[in-house]
Formats: sequence, C-alpha cells, structure tokens
Amino acid sequence: MLEFAGAAFATLVIIIDPVGTLPIFLALTQRQGRERRRRTATTSISIAAITLIVVGFMGEMVLRLLGISLPALRIAGGILLLLLSIDMVFARQSGIRSPTETETAEAAESSDVAVFPLAIPLIAGPGAITSLILLMGRAENDLVMQAIVIGLVLSVATLLLAGPVMDRLGVTGINVIGRVFGIVLAALAVQYIIDGTTEALTSLPSGHA
Repeated sequence: MLEFAGAAFATLVIIIDPVGTLPIFLALTQRQGRERRRRTATTSISIAAITLIVVGFMGEMVLRLLGISLPALRIAGGILLLLLSIDMVFARQSGIRSPTETETAEAAESSDVAVFPLAIPLIAGPGAITSLILLMGRAENDLVMQAIVIGLVLSVATLLLAGPVMDRLGVTGINVIGRVFGIVLAALAVQYIIDGTTEALTSLPSGHA
C-alpha cells in the first residue's frame, strides 16, 4: 500500500506539474498585488481540490452508467497522458494541461481567473481527472485521497511562492524539470496502456482470446 501511495503521489505531482504551472499563473495574475495573488492561488487550489475529490468518488460510478470499463479508461487515459508527456518533453503548451490561446485571451479579460483557467483546466485538467479515476479504481479511497491532498498542498505552496521560485529556476530550469517529469509520465502512460490491454484481453471469453 505504501508503494502505491508513493506512486499515486508521484503521478499526481507529475501530471498537475506545479512547477510548470508557474509561468502561466504569473502571467494570469501579473496585475494583482501580493495579497490578491495569494487569495487567487488559495481559491484556485481549493476549487481544484473539491473538483478532484468529487470526481474521485463519483467517477467510477459515472463510468458504469455509461457502460465504460476501467480497462477501456486505462487505455484511453494512457494515450491521453502519452500525448501530454510528449508536450512536456518538448516544453510545449497544449490544451491537455493548460488553457488554449483562445481561453487565455478570454481569461485576460476576466477580473477573476481563480476558477477559470487556473483551477480548471490548469490544475484539475483532463490528465489529472483521468489519472484520479484510474487511481481510485486500483486502491482504497483513503490512500488516494491522502496522495491528492499532498499533491495539492505542494501546488499551493509552489503557487504562493511563485515569484521566488521563478527567480531561482528561470524558464530554462522549469523546462528542464518539465522534461524530466515528461519522461517519467511517458513510462506511466505506456504502463496504463499495457495494463488496460492486458485486463481487456483477460476478460474476453476463452473462445475469443
């Protein structure tokens, strides 16, 4: 169980990528003072946490209602995360884990960016939601919830210290960390695909195997 908790924590940290969110967070809150930026970070993390927790509890039930099996979600999630890992390795921004250009332009005109695009999709994006449902399907809820809380607390701490961290790491440093995370995420994505395919083949009747 401890091994799974560590793997779940690492997965969420890699996918949420608190270090990689810093440039976007700073760009969206550049007109805000220190206190307002702190409130924005706290609000966005809180909303993202609530969203992920609700998805964690309700996700598998919704899948059953839609007739979607966990092996199918593992394969689809693995493909999605593989695409995300490629963007991370090449230090590219995409709509999978960050706002699109249109969404960013819309957010620039908004006075409050805590909910959109910071909480969703920057923190609680498709990759985080998919991974959370898969993790909830593989282990007891308490371990996954603890991993989520740790990952989100890390995100809060990083966002609240965005300025000093950016000064120390710089864009190059953040991209290097993102590339390392991307390589690990690619391996996790391939493992999801292998696990999903194996489970799907195992569940077939013997005459179709």
